[in-house]
Amino acid sequence: MSHQLTFPSLDSWLPAASKPLLIAGPCSVESPEQVMTTAQEIKANTQAVALRGGIWKPRTRPNSFEGVGSVGLSWLKAAGEAVGLPVMTEVATKDHVKAALDTGIDMLWIGARTTVNPFSVQEIADVLKGVDIPVFVKNPINPDVQLWIGAIERLQQAGITKIAAIHRGFSSFEKTKYRNVPMWELAIELKRQFPSLPLICDPSHIAGKRDLLAEIAQQALDLNMDGLILESHNKPDEAKSDVAQQVTPLRLSEIINNLTVRTENSPSPLFANQLEKLRKSIDEIDNELLEKIAERMALVDQIGAYKFDNNVTILQLERWKEIIETRTLFAEKLGLDVHFIQAILQAIHQESIRLQNNKMEDLSTAKNNLQQQR
Repeated sequence: MSHQLTFPSLDSWLPAASKPLLIAGPCSVESPEQVMTTAQEIKANTQAVALRGGIWKPRTRPNSFEGVGSVGLSWLKAAGEAVGLPVMTEVATKDHVKAALDTGIDMLWIGARTTVNPFSVQEIADVLKGVDIPVFVKNPINPDVQLWIGAIERLQQAGITKIAAIHRGFSSFEKTKYRNVPMWELAIELKRQFPSLPLICDPSHIAGKRDLLAEIAQQALDLNMDGLILESHNKPDEAKSDVAQQVTPLRLSEIINNLTVRTENSPSPLFANQLEKLRKSIDEIDNELLEKIAERMALVDQIGAYKFDNNVTILQLERWKEIIETRTLFAEKLGLDVHFIQAILQAIHQESIRLQNNKMEDLSTAKNNLQQQR
């Protein structure tokens, strides 16, 4: 079903004066003065096409700032009208949606903590039936593309046509330099399944700190994402939430102006010819790789049968350790990334275990059938 879904392009309902398309605003709406001043500075310093602002803030733990609540909707709307920008906010419940619609909020987004829960998304979708307001869907907090897709499908089934996805990274137990690990491959997979779905990046929530914003924003543009949503506050060091990742509108303009915007294709015939030659070489190498993997798996199948005949376990830990160590060393000599190679080896090993397990089950079944016949 997901492959049949099509979406209008983002610039057909949210046109940008220049690339990259930018949505900006404070993490949280804190007061009428704060959001108005921020909006005015964003308008003066950037070519943002929309003003974002959090009204209800889902916090991990209690006793922290959870947003000003519904009263802030009118502040946000007034700021947007004052500078001529549509406004958007996050909704997590049907009551949030009703309050936002009653105030005339122009666009909504569904946050990562909500996307992860199909019941919550369906509740929002049900309230939005008959109201074709633009809705942005952030990826779920855990790396599950199907949950992301499910939220998008629920909205489209409710009659929402203007839908875009927001890539804001994924939670991880591993300590990295990011607040949320980008896992770009998951955003790419979403785009593969929905080529027409607008996809924008949220560097603020991936980074968690200001000095990484430019780097992440550039990566997003290099991956041909449709735009950026960034948190900007007139006094970021005094912000009531997400202090470390917010920047002033002036700093935001510096980040945006220093980004390199690339095109999807080059008009140069020389570029096209050379690219085609390189891709042809890659295709040939890929075919060779697949043939070699097929040869390897045929040997794995034989090993499974041999282990069965000799009553030996599938997992051979010492052999597995040897493979990891020797292949990693060889990969380093070839100048390959160790983590990349280890991920490939892990995938091959998992498939080898699966094939050997299937072989043993088949042989065991055949042996039992033969004994019963006797």
